[in-house]
Amino acid sequence: MISVPLLTPRLSSLWLGLVTPVYARVGRELIAGLKNRSVVTDPSALATFAIRPVGLREAIGAAIRNEDRAFALTRWSDARSSGGATASPADTRFGGKLIDRRQIHVSVDADRAFGPIRRIGGQRGWYCGTWLWQLRGAVDLLMGGVGMRRGRRDPDAPVVGDTLDFWRVEAYEPGRRLRLAAEMKLPGRAWLEFEVVPDGAGSLVHQTAVFEPTGLLGLLYWYALLPAHAVIFGGMLREIARQAQVGHP
Repeated sequence: MISVPLLTPRLSSLWLGLVTPVYARVGRELIAGLKNRSVVTDPSALATFAIRPVGLREAIGAAIRNEDRAFALTRWSDARSSGGATASPADTRFGGKLIDRRQIHVSVDADRAFGPIRRIGGQRGWYCGTWLWQLRGAVDLLMGGVGMRRGRRDPDAPVVGDTLDFWRVEAYEPGRRLRLAAEMKLPGRAWLEFEVVPDGAGSLVHQTAVFEPTGLLGLLYWYALLPAHAVIFGGMLREIARQAQVGHP
């Protein structure tokens, strides 16, 4: 517990936004609402409305499920400009999630552009800084995680539910989309998604890394790795584009 000499709802909400994955404005409303009595003693609303109240555990569970469902259905290519090869800031937010999203144009069709993506991981590695991925796997193994030892079941065709090193395939659309959910030890939850969309005579390859931090430790973890992410994610996307254009041996 940290005591502070002055505390207002606004200051409290800003502090909450710093140490938890919650928008400051949401925290402000939550904290401001603490002045209101929340124990209901008048049952007349039950007779007037068909809505029935749920407990705290059920309400939180429903909120998390709804957020995850909205996030899973999001198409990053629909929310971005489709022109040129760009990289957006790594501090973009989607709800409580931090996002590093990049895209690059390749002068081949979508199926060919998707080829290196569907073969990623396992014996072929991660196209950039594979030794860093292996080091991260070794650290994860020491922490009691799964590490990189699982590899991938099939070298060419991932299936939803398959393990892929320390990831699990969460969504797969051949020639279109691959979404991986992290299973390594993390102060939060993480995803890595690739999507290819036709663009004129070629295709756009979208690469999105998403992290949902848990508290201050999660935020520190994300921002401490930003320099490494810039190298690894940027290099990985460029190598995917290069392999797509030269063809896989």
